[in-house]
Amino acid sequence: MEFFTYFYKDEIARFFFQRPGTFTKYTNREQLSYALGATLYMPATRPNIHQEILSKKHEGLTSLVIDLEDAVSDHEVDFAEDLLVGELLKLQDECNKGFLNFKDLPLMFIRIRQFDQLKHLKEKLGDALNLLTGVVIPKFSAEHGRGLLEMVRDIHTDAHPFYAMPILESAKIIQKETRLDELMEIKHLLDQYRDYILNVRIGATDFCGLYGIRRNMDTTVYDIAVLRDCISDIINVFQRSDNPYVVSGPVWEYFSAKKRMLKPQLRQTPFLERYGEEGLKWRAQLIVENMDGLIREILLDISNGLTGKTIIHPSHIKVVQALNVVSYEEFIDASNIVKAFNDHNGVMKSEFSNKMNEVKPHYFWAQKILLKSQVYGVLHEEFTSIDLIRKEVYV
Repeated sequence: MEFFTYFYKDEIARFFFQRPGTFTKYTNREQLSYALGATLYMPATRPNIHQEILSKKHEGLTSLVIDLEDAVSDHEVDFAEDLLVGELLKLQDECNKGFLNFKDLPLMFIRIRQFDQLKHLKEKLGDALNLLTGVVIPKFSAEHGRGLLEMVRDIHTDAHPFYAMPILESAKIIQKETRLDELMEIKHLLDQYRDYILNVRIGATDFCGLYGIRRNMDTTVYDIAVLRDCISDIINVFQRSDNPYVVSGPVWEYFSAKKRMLKPQLRQTPFLERYGEEGLKWRAQLIVENMDGLIREILLDISNGLTGKTIIHPSHIKVVQALNVVSYEEFIDASNIVKAFNDHNGVMKSEFSNKMNEVKPHYFWAQKILLKSQVYGVLHEEFTSIDLIRKEVYV
């Protein structure tokens, strides 16, 4: 797998100072945890998933979750399980015939309902289980999570890595009186299985549902007070530099535009300066497609230390991954900080003469930037994420 495969080789060379790296489920866990990018959810009742993967229907897709939980009605669970097993067995057969290399598969996960379901699917899938990168565990809790993590540990081998991605979305986490105790207990539990935890995810929709809230297309998760407060505590607990996890941005629910009450959230200046009047027309099209709210939320995700994002529509893939690319300035600053860490622990002027780089306080940030750069790549100095988003991609 590799990001931005919809660019031609000469375009990659033109835009990227350091081209995006390749990765598979066999990549080391620390680097792989940054490589999920835009993780597309699809219901397990969806037919022909194996054909969509085989034909690479969704340009740029590098990770997906086949959902057996909220996306499937209670009365359809058995049907969804059978369909999922059938699709994965067909995909395994295509790989065995040589139509697709195992290493060319996107990172694939299943989202389960409970412990018994994973045990049941493991038995039915057999060797086809090796196609998966892991399992997504919804409504993860300290009370009920250990059994699932032990099963993940038992499935995981060096030959066939298998990881867990717990979703934080329960009432105990969003409700203030129980939140910190529950988060600290979950963190303590995950630490015991750290080698098998790929990513921690945030269930914003479930959190909002507990309060009868649904954000609209003009509203990010950071504009919902109770949600912002909870996300802040999740970041506080799980991204501490002494023992951090990669936390992904929550889902953006919209993929088409309606009449809006608030003004667009994309400034005109970057588009006008970069592409002139044509840039303003393109900005208007992004607004029509309801991408400005998504862009704003991703930028806030990144500002708060989150990497990647859950998505529900393939049109979001390009935007999520473009905005996570490392800029040339970030890369040079991060490289200089890491180089100086052992010899010069003070303050030094950035090569761009616009900031001071404090080596000790910025060291953890610099390490994260360099890890991201290995999978998302680094842009040449004269380019920005806007140039990558402008690329037309078939959806």
